[in-house]
Amino acid sequence: MRHEPAIESLRAQIEKIEGRARRVKSVLPFGIADIDARLPGGGLALGALHEIAGGGNGAVDGAAAALFAAGIATRTKGKVLWVITRSDLVAPALAQAGLAPDRVIYVEAGNDKTVLACVEEGLRHGGLGAVVGEVARLDMTASRRLQLCAEGSGSIGLALRRWRRQSEAVDFGQPTAAATRWRVSVMPSAALRRRPPPLAPGADPRPRR
Repeated sequence: MRHEPAIESLRAQIEKIEGRARRVKSVLPFGIADIDARLPGGGLALGALHEIAGGGNGAVDGAAAALFAAGIATRTKGKVLWVITRSDLVAPALAQAGLAPDRVIYVEAGNDKTVLACVEEGLRHGGLGAVVGEVARLDMTASRRLQLCAEGSGSIGLALRRWRRQSEAVDFGQPTAAATRWRVSVMPSAALRRRPPPLAPGADPRPRR
């Protein structure tokens, strides 16, 4: 899919206003043409902050969003810093998404303010492949600080939005400095075909006349 010249020109003007024109960004492709074709540069920008939230009931449990973040983090190089406020993250589940336990450094923080401080320090460090922070509120000021830290180090920052109550998820619509925003929902599995019951030992599989 090719973008129209007018859209490309507008995007260049916006990047110039935001001061991004001087940076050469590396990207992390998903390897899925329909997604990569819609992302600038053909992939998820490294050295940038990205927001991820669960849809529906996933806004509270964050399971699908966490697996999506793990899938991104596993394709980066180096250790992954994961900052949490609730100790319900399951390492074997992240491993199924490809993120090996020995790559993850877990930090348990008490509140959003501490989470943001830890994520900022992690992004400033520069030696991490990805920094994930589970946070409920993320305003323009805080997200801008994280975005600048990510730009300076080249690490990818993932703000994993989780709320205590479903009604609080409306905060996801507020403006932030994140490069992209993702809403991840689960879909029901396809119904499996019912198999006939197994034959008893010695039974004749031929139909009776």
